[in-house]
Amino acid sequence: MASGFFALLDDISALVKASAASLDDVPAQVAKTTGKVSGIVIDDTAVTPKYVVGLDPSRELAIIYQIAKKSLINKLFILTPAALLLGYFAPWAITPILMLGGAYLCFEGYEKVHSLFSKSHAVDGDEQLKQITPEELEKERVAGAVRTDIILSAEIIAIAYSQVTDQPIVNQIAVMVAVAIFITVAVYGFVGLLVKADDIGVHLAQDKYHPATQKLGRGIVKFMPRFLSVLSYVGTAAMLWVGAEIIAHGFPFTSHLLHDLEQALAHLPVVGWLAKALACAIAGILIGFVVEKVVLLVKKVLGKA
Repeated sequence: MASGFFALLDDISALVKASAASLDDVPAQVAKTTGKVSGIVIDDTAVTPKYVVGLDPSRELAIIYQIAKKSLINKLFILTPAALLLGYFAPWAITPILMLGGAYLCFEGYEKVHSLFSKSHAVDGDEQLKQITPEELEKERVAGAVRTDIILSAEIIAIAYSQVTDQPIVNQIAVMVAVAIFITVAVYGFVGLLVKADDIGVHLAQDKYHPATQKLGRGIVKFMPRFLSVLSYVGTAAMLWVGAEIIAHGFPFTSHLLHDLEQALAHLPVVGWLAKALACAIAGILIGFVVEKVVLLVKKVLGKA
């Protein structure tokens, strides 16, 4: 009996050592996966500030915290388990689900582009502002940011899962959880710094600081509104680009076209990246236009019914 007990302890010890050795690879896998999703991380960072611009400055960090908290909850408790379950029971379903999310991003991006050129959107916006409270507007902004974030987060988690499919389940969970936490903290920490940069500038511009520091502070205050305005356009373009790229990778033909485009301009990496981004953004506008017409048609049919 005693010998059997000690043999069991030896087996447990060997299992623990094997698991520890396997987990030693997790940091390297996290670094590799983070590099793979860097493009989506940049898009997520560019998209988020536009949901905060124009709201009460004293509420900016609180709003970003709400979005970040919901983003992390979605990644850890919805998207990661869903990716693991789908990867095990129905791996074929992951790509179509991501493509639906890509279509939503194209639809939302197209609506924002359309509103820029619509003659009536300013009047509609004024009418809406008269009928909504700051609290309701804040809730709408947070909800909109979370809807967009969950699509980008799903793509991040899907890519993270694709990098660890050949790993033990413990490694898969460890890598995906680590990636979810690291990216959420990095993205929303940087977004918080962006939206509060003007306050930092005002602080540095105070008379108690050196003239050079005051000049730097005033420069930050003047620069940030323009930068955030440009970033909002970048965020809209990112929605179209990422959404179309997700859909393109779902079809072998279009996936090969993107790959061929990258290969043709491999000697000019920056030009190749810009060409792919522009092609995807244009395709995103077209996809968003089609999705909008389908949505309007469905609403019309349901309205008649």
